[in-house]
Amino acid sequence: MIELQRKVDEWIKSYGIRYFNELTNMALLTEEVGELARVIARIYGEQSFKDDEKPNLSDEIADVLFVLICIANQTGIDLQTAFDENLKKKTTRDSFRHKQNEKIKN
Repeated sequence: MIELQRKVDEWIKSYGIRYFNELTNMALLTEEVGELARVIARIYGEQSFKDDEKPNLSDEIADVLFVLICIANQTGIDLQTAFDENLKKKTTRDSFRHKQNEKIKN
């Protein structure tokens, strides 16, 4: 993740001039998540694509990741550390919860 954060920062400084402010990036993240949701609703849900649409799930996921990395970079968050700490929290909190959930047992 450190490398991804570095690459995004390098791209922004080379091509984007500067980061958009945090509020703009939050709006952009919401927009990108909406586009991802639209593709998923049509691939896995009951909606269909228009005849001329070319869905690209991986590109939509990458768009979301890019904006998330921008927000992390501009707010000084080390995503690797944040992710590791978050996974540790989930492991401690949910170590038995999902295994005991009758709704998701095979």
